[in-house]
Amino acid sequence: MGRLAITSFRFLHAADIHLDSPLTGLTGLAGIAGRVAERVRTAPRAAFEALVEQAIADQVDFLIIAGDLYDGPWRDCNTGLFFAKQMGRLKQAGIPVFVLHGNHDAESQIARQLKLPLPDNVQVFVARKAQTFQLDKLNVALHGQSFREKAVTDNLVPDYPTPVQDAFNIGVLHTALDGMSDHAKYAPCSLPELVAKGYDYWALGHVHQQQVLHERPHVVFPGNLQGRHVRETGPKGAFLVTVEAGEVVDVEALTLDVVRWAVLDVDVAAAASTDDVVDLMRKALEQAVAYADGRLLSARIVLKGRTGLHSQLVTGNEHLTDEARFVALSLGNEVAWVERVTVQTTPVADAAALAAQEDTLGDLRGMLKEAISDEELLGKLKEDIGKLIRKLPHDIRDGCEDEVLGAAVNGSYDALIGLVTPYLNARLTSEDG
Repeated sequence: MGRLAITSFRFLHAADIHLDSPLTGLTGLAGIAGRVAERVRTAPRAAFEALVEQAIADQVDFLIIAGDLYDGPWRDCNTGLFFAKQMGRLKQAGIPVFVLHGNHDAESQIARQLKLPLPDNVQVFVARKAQTFQLDKLNVALHGQSFREKAVTDNLVPDYPTPVQDAFNIGVLHTALDGMSDHAKYAPCSLPELVAKGYDYWALGHVHQQQVLHERPHVVFPGNLQGRHVRETGPKGAFLVTVEAGEVVDVEALTLDVVRWAVLDVDVAAAASTDDVVDLMRKALEQAVAYADGRLLSARIVLKGRTGLHSQLVTGNEHLTDEARFVALSLGNEVAWVERVTVQTTPVADAAALAAQEDTLGDLRGMLKEAISDEELLGKLKEDIGKLIRKLPHDIRDGCEDEVLGAAVNGSYDALIGLVTPYLNARLTSEDG
């Protein structure tokens, strides 16, 4: 009987805004004329502005931000001023905003900034315990708890309040959720546990892939608003949720990103020359640009296939990246950028056959194959390369997108040997003629 009293309404569910987070893996952009570098630099802000504009255009009843509004402590007050301005726009439109802080903007991370005043349409969930905000006119109750520390490893769900009777109950939670193996295990809980809580909608954050895990009750990750690196490919945005007579009738994915990341696999097995490879990269970029629908495309091109050009491609990787970037820029102003070209081709003669050759080069290839399990060599690499890695600036180590450097940073020296072996084999083959 209570459900009949619930007003129909719409709300936006967003998470993982990461305001002013730098987009990583875009080396070389500094030298590009025009506004490409600026569009990349301001992409998280532009995506958030698009979210606010969508909220106003759709006249939603409220907006939920389920954690990681910020990327960490502000570099300066401009981040806060920008957010306050956007909240002021929503206040003028009569739209309340409910913010929960996650691991990136935990209370301990940005304590000073959290004390700055915000417009009174913004409600922030406290960190000391779960709390409830109610929108009486809509018969909506929102329950949530912000992170006090960055690494919250306790399950917060058991302490969330019981559902408010005769209301539409929304749980707001920043969580890895069981089975989300690619994300840090913060505020862990299970899907059955969320379903059993008795809420009508779980507005989750932390996982950067958009997904609806359950319906009635709805358990939803909106993903992040703007992809920040090549591991966050495809459309990004938020969900527009429509509720009628106490039931979710529509969960619409809104695409709000302004820079689109893509990994383009290019089969070069049929290529007779490096010019053919460049043509194939051009075609792949043209198709991806069309799919990006007017957004700036940032692509990693992965060359694949068995080819006689393998040695040339591996040893000429840097030149290939330059050529691909020229191609991207030739597609139009502010259309595309190539983050890098990665060569994953294989030679016509496989590695086992090369290693079996009864000559000096064959001996060297055999040594490379055995080096992965050579404890003495691995120890030497740890000692020598470890010294170099410790001298690297923290921002390079923490934001590393290069597989080879990443293996060295993580101390995975057997993997490091495996990653450099194709290059060394290609060099040996090239010099062998």
